[in-house]
Amino acid sequence: MPRIPSVRGRLKDIPGDRPKRVLLAAPRGYCAGVDRAVIAVEKALEHYGAPVYVRKQIVHNIHVVTELEKQGAIFVDEVDEVPEGAHIVFSAHGVSPAVVHAASDRGLHAIDATCPLVTKVHREAVRFARDDFEILLIGHEGHEEVEGTAGEAPDHVTLVNSPDDVPNIEVRDPDKVVWLSQTTLSVDETMETVRRLRERFPNLQDPPSDDICYATQNRQVAIKKVAEEAELVIVVGSANSSNSVRLVEVALENGAKAAYRVDYSTEIKQEWLEGIATVGVTSGASVPEGLVKEVLLELADAGFGEVSEVKTAEEDLMFSLPKELRKDLAGNRDERALGGRTRA
Repeated sequence: MPRIPSVRGRLKDIPGDRPKRVLLAAPRGYCAGVDRAVIAVEKALEHYGAPVYVRKQIVHNIHVVTELEKQGAIFVDEVDEVPEGAHIVFSAHGVSPAVVHAASDRGLHAIDATCPLVTKVHREAVRFARDDFEILLIGHEGHEEVEGTAGEAPDHVTLVNSPDDVPNIEVRDPDKVVWLSQTTLSVDETMETVRRLRERFPNLQDPPSDDICYATQNRQVAIKKVAEEAELVIVVGSANSSNSVRLVEVALENGAKAAYRVDYSTEIKQEWLEGIATVGVTSGASVPEGLVKEVLLELADAGFGEVSEVKTAEEDLMFSLPKELRKDLAGNRDERALGGRTRA
């Protein structure tokens, strides 16, 4: 993704009686599933030429979507907006079987960029439904990921939006209940929801493995550490990015006096920095690192030139690209077949 220029000199360095610094959370930014999905759209454009259609936003980041549109991607809400026979990419958040069938009925050439960790949750839903379990799906109503997972077993899924929903949940058989979750939730809130569910349904089963993805958990752990010392936390990420919004909440719950989400560095307000000596910075799992660098540049203009990285985990996971895109145009295995890219 190209560099987004900041507006230099917009923020002023107001002298204070304490040294100013930035605590930069690590890990932050792109996760393996996002990287894979974005590269899938780029490579589909290389292979098939523009336009390539994408159902919903490929990932929840306004900058990524805008840049892919410039390259020839067209984002649609539903497959019936796509011309018959065209190429369509399913987003990282996944789709229900009904969407897959609708695309097939229109003769669309579908490329599935669903994050493999989301696919895992889909398979769990299918398996538990087959065994006639009632699935309590912890997640946010209307989120694409939740719609896709629920669509795998609509007659067996009950959505649980928050811990406060638990008293109103009714099940057919309290001895055959399992919980699954959206992958981008707050770990702490999800565990509180599970605790309350288990109080009502003591035989509630757990999924075979944790549904909340490694990247979501890692970014939350890192910002918890940063928030212990930061008076202000800035989270780079879009408003419809569940994991970015959760990072703001986690920061506030773990010591930050204030926390704000921004898409771009130009959204940082001078008044946020008044009387502040330590600023924490992180970014959601669908955010290019270039956007974080622009935030650091603008903060440096305001006197926050000292940057210390707070690292709580190492990430080296990569996922294979969709099978249609693992070779280059000459038919050779593509060097990006694992979805990795060099990070600036």
